[in-house]
Order: sequence, then structure tokens, then C-alpha cells
Amino acid sequence: KIEESYMSFVDELLKKAKTRGKTIVLCEGEDNRVVEAASRIVKEGIANIILIGNEEEAKKVAPNADLSKVKLVDPTTSPDTDKYAQILFDARQGKINKKTGEPEYPTVEDAKNYILKDRTMFGALILKAGDADGFVSGACHSTANTLRPGLQVIKTAPGIKTVSSSFIMVAPDSGNKYVPEGVTVFGDCAINIEPSAEELCDIAIASAETAKNIAGIEPKVAMLSFSTKGSGNDSKFFDTVSKVQKATELAKEKSPDLALDGEFQFDAAVAPEVGELKAPGSKVAGHANVFVFPNINAGNIGYKICQRMGGWMAIGPICQGFAKPLNDLSRGCNIDDIIATVAVTALQA
Repeated sequence: KIEESYMSFVDELLKKAKTRGKTIVLCEGEDNRVVEAASRIVKEGIANIILIGNEEEAKKVAPNADLSKVKLVDPTTSPDTDKYAQILFDARQGKINKKTGEPEYPTVEDAKNYILKDRTMFGALILKAGDADGFVSGACHSTANTLRPGLQVIKTAPGIKTVSSSFIMVAPDSGNKYVPEGVTVFGDCAINIEPSAEELCDIAIASAETAKNIAGIEPKVAMLSFSTKGSGNDSKFFDTVSKVQKATELAKEKSPDLALDGEFQFDAAVAPEVGELKAPGSKVAGHANVFVFPNINAGNIGYKICQRMGGWMAIGPICQGFAKPLNDLSRGCNIDDIIATVAVTALQA
């Protein structure tokens, strides 16, 4: 039942992605799961794929994959490598390597030598140049290796200073009386450890965009705490309540049309009877479907409780805040996970 609900939601994502006709770059042509996913994605018309690798390598790891409609790009032979090297050099000019104290790329030739070895950066440069609409990596690279090129050359979207993540949580078939849509968004459960008020504000606005554009729900954003509208106070210890209160004010100023409120305890955010009691007059209390956690401890624990004890499925982490869509795979991912992530990335584009 849980798997049916999850697959139904993923099927909807795939259908939406098919209508977009986006081109997504997959950086890991050396990984059999990625090669096989690329083959299926183009065969099913979910997206156009640029796969970084070469035919010999791809055939070796996935001999049965049909790559006739996949665009294979080998950095060592691509006619665009010099163009991408120039883009990297320009983007990082003046930046100093903290370990050596020297410029990161003293010359364009140094930048070229680097991207001949780093396919993740090469993929980010394809995206930066506008030759693809989105980027997916991480099947055989760490999160740091995947996100670093994004931070260095893609950078953040206008008005957003924080790269963050969210999970789309999908209810089991039995549903949940507090979430009639059967889908919610949790942020940030994976990237920002102890976000500031300003960062929480960015996380809230980005998570609302994910809710609207990917989850397909009209966002009602709850800024979570152990306190509801000043009921709790930890100023003698960590002062997290005032941080969430400030983040709420900033988000309301930055995005005045967004249905957002806080600070709320989780029950006040999701249960109408508690929301009416603890936050009378709030349009969000008791009806929230996007939940912004005060730190990664709360967020990571919260989504895993929901997943393991509540039977919800977690899609993500979905990266938010980049100027162009860039997503990180788990190194334990399977082919279906890669396909779903490509669909999400296409919908972000």
C-alpha cells in the first residue's frame, strides 16, 4: 500500500516532466545505474539526457543499455571543453586556494586541466553555459563533491543567499486526516546544520517553491519550534525561539503573498483544533503543508520518524536555492531513484 502511494506520486512527477522537454546532464557515465537510468529516461521521454562519459566506458558498465538517443559527452574530446574552461576561469578569477595560498586557476589552461579530471565540475559548467536545463550527480560522488561546483559556478538564485534542501513526504494509501492532499514538504533536513534567522527565511521561501512546483500543492508554510506564538522561551540557553520568530518576520516581509506563519509547535501547525486554540486568527495554524524546522537535528529526526513510524515515503533531498536546478543523489540510489530525481530536476527548470 505504501509503495503504491509512492509510485502513484512518482508516476505523476514523470508525466509532468514528459511535458517539459528539458535537458538534464548526468555526470557519472562510469556508473552502471546512471547509464541504465539515462537509457530509460530518453526511451520513456521523461527528459533529454547529456551523459558525461564515453561509449566504450558506458558499454563496459552497462552493456545492454540503449544509448542511441543519449548525448554522450567526453571532456577529453568535446569541442566545448575550451569554452567551459573559460567559463570556470572567469567564474573563479581572483579566488585563492585556501590550502596553497595560490590562485585556484592561475590560467585558463589550469582550469581546462581541472575539468578534464572533474566530471562533476564539467557537468556544472554545461549547466552554467545554458547547454542543459538541470544537473544530477552523486551516485558515486559525495554530497560535498556534488554541491561544491554548484556553489562555485551556478551560485544562488536572485534574492536567495542560502542553498538548502527539502523532502517531499508522501502519505501511505491509508492517508492522514491532517494532510488531505497526502503530500507535504519538510525543510531543511539535510544541508544547513544550525541556520540563522536569515537562512531560515530563505529555506521557507525555497521550500514553498518546491511545494508549488514539484509537489503540486498550494503552500501553507509553518515555521516550527517547541513554542507557539511565544509560549516557550529558551533565551537563557540557545535563544532558538526568537530566531524562528525573526525568520517568520523576514519571510513575511520578503514574500508577503505567501501563506506563512509561526512560530508553531507541530501540533498547532497541523491540527485545526490545536491551531485554533493556540494561534486563533492564523490562516496557517492547523492547516500547514510545508514545515520548516529550526535546525537539522529537528528536521532529520522529524522526517525519519514520519518515514519509519508513520509509513510516509520521502523523496529527496531536493536541493533548493541554486540559480539553476542541481540535485544530489544518494550513493545508495537505485535506477528508479535516479529517474525520479531527473524528473524533479526537470520540473525545477
